[in-house]
Amino acid sequence: MTLIKSISGIRGTIGGKPGEGLSPLDIVKYAAAYGEWAKQNAKHSNKLKIVVGRDARISGKMVNKLVVNTLSGLGIDVIDLGLASTPTTEMAVDDYKADGGLILTASHNPKQWNALKLLNNKGEFLNGIEGAKVLDIANNESFNFADVDDLGEIICEKGYNAKHIEHILKLKLVDVDAIKKANFKVVFDAVNSVGGIVIPELLKSLGVNNIVALNDVPNGEFAHNPEPLPENLTQISEAMVLEKAHVGFVVDPDVDRLAIINEDGSMFGEEYTLVAISDYILSNHKGNTVSNLSSTRALCDVTEGHGGTYTAAAVGEVNVVTKMKETNAIIGGEGNGGIIYPELHYGRDALVGIALFLTQLAKWGKTCSELRATYPEYYISKNKIELTPEIDVDNILVQMKQKYSSERVNDIDGVKIDFAQEWVHLRKSNTEPIIRIYSESKSKEKADALAMKIISEIKEVAGV
Repeated sequence: MTLIKSISGIRGTIGGKPGEGLSPLDIVKYAAAYGEWAKQNAKHSNKLKIVVGRDARISGKMVNKLVVNTLSGLGIDVIDLGLASTPTTEMAVDDYKADGGLILTASHNPKQWNALKLLNNKGEFLNGIEGAKVLDIANNESFNFADVDDLGEIICEKGYNAKHIEHILKLKLVDVDAIKKANFKVVFDAVNSVGGIVIPELLKSLGVNNIVALNDVPNGEFAHNPEPLPENLTQISEAMVLEKAHVGFVVDPDVDRLAIINEDGSMFGEEYTLVAISDYILSNHKGNTVSNLSSTRALCDVTEGHGGTYTAAAVGEVNVVTKMKETNAIIGGEGNGGIIYPELHYGRDALVGIALFLTQLAKWGKTCSELRATYPEYYISKNKIELTPEIDVDNILVQMKQKYSSERVNDIDGVKIDFAQEWVHLRKSNTEPIIRIYSESKSKEKADALAMKIISEIKEVAGV
C-alpha cells in the first residue's frame, strides 16, 4: 500500500490501513482539509461552491461519494460533474465562479491508484504555500463541520463536457472548416477512461466523421499501461496502418496529456506535441513560450525561429503556469504531451491540443510524418542513480554545478547544464536518496552517453 502526500494533492493505492494507503478515512480527512482551506481563503461570506470531477477509475464512484459528502458536511455546495477530464474540471471552476475544485484522478498511474488533485478558485493547481497549508490542516485535523441546517447542497451537472468543447470551437486558431475539408480519418485510444466520452464528441464537433475508437469504454479497466509512452502504444500503432488513418491520438486517463501517432504508425513523439502546436500558434501570433527544464530544446529552437523568447520553468504544472504568466507566454506546457493554451485556460489540456493540431495538419496539407520531419531532431534519455541514505544528495548537486560552472547552469530545480548541442538535468527525489538524470542530444546514443558520463561523475563525487 502507498500514500503520498504533496502540495499538489494526495495520491495512493486504494485500500490498506489508514495512513498507509488511500483508505476511505484518508479520503475524508484530506477532502475535509481542502474544504477547510477553501473556507479560510474565501473572499466572501456566502456559502462556498466547489467543483468535483473524476476519471473512470474503478474506485472513482467510491472516492467521489466520500469527497462530495464530506464537502457537503462542511457546509459547502458541490457541483458534481461526474465523469470529467482534468481540463474540463479546471474550466468549470472558472465558468461557475466556484471557490475551488477537486479532481479525482491518479493521472497515468495504474488502476490501483487514485488521488485528490487540488485547485484554487481560478481552476489552477495550488502553489506550494497553499498546498502546505492544506497538509497542515489535515495533520492537525483542524476542520469544523457544519450544523444540520447548514449542510451543503450537491448539484449534479453532467453536461459540462459540451461546454468545454464549445469554448474550444470558439478559439480563433481552431478552424473547423479547414478540418472538415481535410476529411481526416482519425484513430484514438482513450485507455478506458473519460477520453472515451469526450473525444468522440470533440472530433464530431470539429467535422471529423471517420473515427476509429480504441479502448473507449470508460470502465477503468485500462487495456494497457495508461501512460502514453511508445512501448504502451503498439495497438494504435498497428491500427493506424490497418485503418489507413491520417493521424492518431492517445490520452492518459484524465485527458491532460496528448500523444500523436503518425499515419505510418510511427510515434510523432510526446515531446513534440508541444513543439508542433507551439509552431502553429507562433506562426499566427508572435509571442513567448515556456516549458519545464526537462523538456526538449526543440521548443526553444522553434520559438526563437519565430522571433519569440523561450523560458524554462521548474518541473511541475504550477511552476510552468507561474512562469507563463511572468513572461506573457502565449503557449507553453510540458514535454510529456501537456499543452497549456492561455487563450482557453491555464491548464494542460489534450482536447484543445487535438483541435489545434488537426487545424495545423489540415492547413499543412501533407502527412503527419512529413510535419514531424520539419522539426529539429533531439533524443532524451531518462535515467536515475540510487544512493545510500547517508549520502548528502544536495552536496552532490552543488559539486556538479561547480564542476560545470563554465557552462550555462540553471539551478531553479536541481541542476541543469546546457552544453552547445545537448543538456543534462539532475533532480533529486523528495522521498528517496535518488538523483533523476535526464539528458538530451542529437542522437539516442549521444544522449545515453552523456547520461552515463554524468552518472560516473556523480558516483565519483559520492565515493561509491
